[in-house]
Amino acid sequence: MVLDRLQQLTHQVSATSPPPHPLDPLSTVEIDAVVGIVRKEHGSLNFNAVTLYEPRKAHMMAWVADPENAPRPARAADIVAIAPGGKIYDGVVDLDQKKIIKWQHTPNVQPLITMEDLQEVEHVVRKDAKVIEQCGIIGIPKEDMHKVYCDPWTIGYDERFGTGVRLQQALMYYRPHPDDSQYTYPLDFCPIYNAETKEIIHIDVPPVRRPVSKAAPNNYHPAAVEKEGGYRTDIKPIHITQPEGVSFEVKGRTIEWQNWNIHVGFNYREGIVLNNITFNDKGNVRPVFWRLSLAEMVVPYGNPEHPHQRKHAFDLGEYGGGYMTNSLTLGCDCKGAIHYMDAAFVNRAGASTIIKNAICIHEEDAGILFKHTDFRDESMVVTRGRKLIISQIFTAANYEYCVYWIFHQDGTIQLEIKLTGILNTYAMNPGEDTKGWGTEVYPGVNAHNHQHLFCLRVDPNIDGPSNTVFQVDAVQGPGEVGSAENKYGNAFYAKKTKYSTPLEAMSDYDGSTSRTWDMANTNKLNPYSKKPVSYKLVSRDVPPLLPKAGGLVWKRAGFARHAVHVTKYDDDQVHPAGRHVPQTSGEPSEGLPAWIEAAGPSCSIDNTDVVLWHTFGLTHFPAPEDYPIMPAEPMTLLLRPRNFFDRNPVLDVPPSFARTPTQVAANASSCVCKKGDGSSILV
Repeated sequence: MVLDRLQQLTHQVSATSPPPHPLDPLSTVEIDAVVGIVRKEHGSLNFNAVTLYEPRKAHMMAWVADPENAPRPARAADIVAIAPGGKIYDGVVDLDQKKIIKWQHTPNVQPLITMEDLQEVEHVVRKDAKVIEQCGIIGIPKEDMHKVYCDPWTIGYDERFGTGVRLQQALMYYRPHPDDSQYTYPLDFCPIYNAETKEIIHIDVPPVRRPVSKAAPNNYHPAAVEKEGGYRTDIKPIHITQPEGVSFEVKGRTIEWQNWNIHVGFNYREGIVLNNITFNDKGNVRPVFWRLSLAEMVVPYGNPEHPHQRKHAFDLGEYGGGYMTNSLTLGCDCKGAIHYMDAAFVNRAGASTIIKNAICIHEEDAGILFKHTDFRDESMVVTRGRKLIISQIFTAANYEYCVYWIFHQDGTIQLEIKLTGILNTYAMNPGEDTKGWGTEVYPGVNAHNHQHLFCLRVDPNIDGPSNTVFQVDAVQGPGEVGSAENKYGNAFYAKKTKYSTPLEAMSDYDGSTSRTWDMANTNKLNPYSKKPVSYKLVSRDVPPLLPKAGGLVWKRAGFARHAVHVTKYDDDQVHPAGRHVPQTSGEPSEGLPAWIEAAGPSCSIDNTDVVLWHTFGLTHFPAPEDYPIMPAEPMTLLLRPRNFFDRNPVLDVPPSFARTPTQVAANASSCVCKKGDGSSILV
């Protein structure tokens, strides 16, 4: 009966509105229909994920090329479900046929931990007798258990428990007052929670106990700031207005802006997914990238003492960057004239849910786009640019990650990530030595060293899907100083190394050579430079994975062993640490290492459909300036056109000020921006 009603609703919606773009995320109506179809056949299940099963690339490209005649890709849903007893099922539902087309039990895995899973743990630890006992030992009386908090993390991997039981570790804290930050009062023990039985099965206790801190609160909320002298009074307002509206147009989930055309998707795991990115080059719509996303990340902590080795969160694969996304607020998270997009998910019970304003789309002034002044006569031109920003912010326990996909008028795509939020903290005794593994950022608060390593998945489509990746290094020219070929020793050039196989492509960043990577279409040359049209990955925030080879993090986070991997395209190779990440042992390493091994040494990635995987990030040695809340720390990378255009593609952007030599000589009118919106008039 319920399924029939859902199908009726689906029919009604489809009858009154155009069909969704094949890459649009599932709607709430579609999610409800999927749950009904699965429940009808498989009964009572808990749902871990219901998301778009992306059309196969070949089908999708055929439809994009000829939407009037090519078959429209089917709407389908990718499902992860948990049956009673903890059995994990992976499935696919065809929404057009309204039937399950794949359903399989996947043994010895654990799917990601949802927000509902996390929220249960705190209620359990407060009532557990063993936890109450440990709290008493370090100075928290039983009647204060309502002041005890925890950040549940997946256990990572612990050989004592394996993968058969769904577990979480509870990082424990105390909050003396409801408005205090619990991270100032970390507790020294770590309970292990069984998600199936909903009980604490073990507690890790350190050999040296650390009583709960008696330090004064260190807070960041308004009442605390006012108590300590109040806010600054010398900040004047900055008003951002676009009285004539924005310069972008949104059609469904497709954005047109300044020659760019971008489809904006979103899923529970990667968050924002950008598809079918093209650039209109003087009337010629040129494909640039087929798909861009943050595919995975790992945050390894550097304290080797048990149980801190378990702290290496895969925030996307273990919790979901979409599930953790914030509902964004105008004027706070995003400023200006904003277009928002919502995100639809499923909850454990199978009901569809919505996060309002999950994606923010807006324009910002980008400063000078180009400028030149001729010193001879002061003739000049200066043009200001603007940028389009597609963003989301997600909260992973204590950390906030602000993700900005930035499109520039000159064909550049920029990914910027800002890290803020609160340090992960651990207890320490007065006078205790952190041994270099952390920093005492406040009395009794030890913030451990850690890294944030992100994996960018780039599916290039540079004037078509047949692409080749080159490593580019700035190197000195041959010949010694005084030689005929390099008499003055000043020669240098760009050394390009072609990657022919995935094994060759496993490469690291080298700052000494300003290393970059070109994704090129070698079948098409620039008419002037005679070089292949390409896009260059320019990334400088590329620390190496610091956990040692052969260790737990190294095995589980195989994607982070190198700055760049390149694989031959495969529809099912999306998640570089594997489909199901929690509690993997890394034996064997899943995701990228497994794919490259399976492809074999003879696999060719030359002039074919490839995917580039780039690991970038930062290494964080905490300091008191990072506490009690961290100022946002940015990192960025660029995807820049190289030999792609035949001249500067932004010459047609109206200048802010322009004066030619002839105008200078004649004291004639100049082109001056008077309106403040980038348009120009003669004066």
